[in-house]
Amino acid sequence: MHYEKPFLPQEFERRVRDVKQRMEKAEFDLLICQDPANIGWLTGFDSWSFYTPQVVLVHLNEEMPFWFGRPIDAKSATVTTNLPEENVVTFQERLVHHPDEHPFDDLCTFIISKGWGANRIGVELDAHYYTARAHQHLVRGLPNAKFADSRELVNWARLVKSEAELVYMREAGKIISNTMREAIARLKPGVRDYEVIADVYRNQILGANGKFGDYTSLSPLLQIGEGTSTCHLTWSDQVVPDSGLIMMELGAARRHYTTPLTRTVHVGKPPEAMSRLASVIVEGGDLALEAAKPGVAVEEVAAVFQTVLKRNGYSKDSRVGYSIGIAYPPDWGERTISIRAGEKTPLQEGMCFHFQSGVWLDDFGAAVSESFVVTPKGGERFCDVERRLIVID
Repeated sequence: MHYEKPFLPQEFERRVRDVKQRMEKAEFDLLICQDPANIGWLTGFDSWSFYTPQVVLVHLNEEMPFWFGRPIDAKSATVTTNLPEENVVTFQERLVHHPDEHPFDDLCTFIISKGWGANRIGVELDAHYYTARAHQHLVRGLPNAKFADSRELVNWARLVKSEAELVYMREAGKIISNTMREAIARLKPGVRDYEVIADVYRNQILGANGKFGDYTSLSPLLQIGEGTSTCHLTWSDQVVPDSGLIMMELGAARRHYTTPLTRTVHVGKPPEAMSRLASVIVEGGDLALEAAKPGVAVEEVAAVFQTVLKRNGYSKDSRVGYSIGIAYPPDWGERTISIRAGEKTPLQEGMCFHFQSGVWLDDFGAAVSESFVVTPKGGERFCDVERRLIVID
């Protein structure tokens, strides 16, 4: 079977070494990773199988990780990763959705067979697919182990992107730029919003410059009129009006490396209040990205944007951005750094963020967001869609 692996083996080896160093500092012998983005980042594993229990095990004394999952998904591990056959371990198929037993019962048996039953084990307590029941079976099946929350250990290891990863981020940036421009061009009065989104999905997958796109980790978001006063609505069967405000937050993924982008559009001549809000957002975003240089504390970047808002009589209580990279549903954030007050982490070259500048008022909102990578010259945008309130005559 032909499958082009996204990275050379050396890239995964480097990542595993980094994670082991972090494990030693955190005093873990064994790390159990359930987050599909962490599984993919550590091994290259890529299959829509994360809806059932599935983990990657990293042990300080083992050269390579172990993949543990459902038997019918084991072939995916041999196809998409460089793991040796003995490092692909499965649970009994009968345990899928079993009312009393659980696949982690077999995971406990495997861990004990390796002599790790009394290890210091880190688990991803806040990972989307790490369930309370899974943890219950793990703790009960390993009574001699010492468990602790890994506190997004692997997520933090993912924060600074390698040059190989940045290739995919930039390719995703080209895909979403094309996708957004095509979506804006479809926003004509009388067109149903689901027709616009249907084209979005098509363009996300068709990709750009011969590079296909993956499924994104968040669905396209589209709001019309008063719907723009909130941020996470999807499509329905609304008609693009003869005059009105439209906001779209879309993303594109290249080998699961994701770049989100938001643009606000007005059909017909926009009211002054809408034009003014959009221009303030763009000004604040431009200045914030200029400030996003290595060594600068993240909160300083947030402060630049907030200063521009306050000077113009606006406010934004929510964060103004978050780290991005490899991502699987249901979210394209890395769940590490948020760009907001109090975040004192210094920026490093190679960190990637979605600067989400949306401001939502009582009856309308606007957002002109950017995905970027930190460089010595400031934030380098991955996308090249015009930054303004886009007016459709």
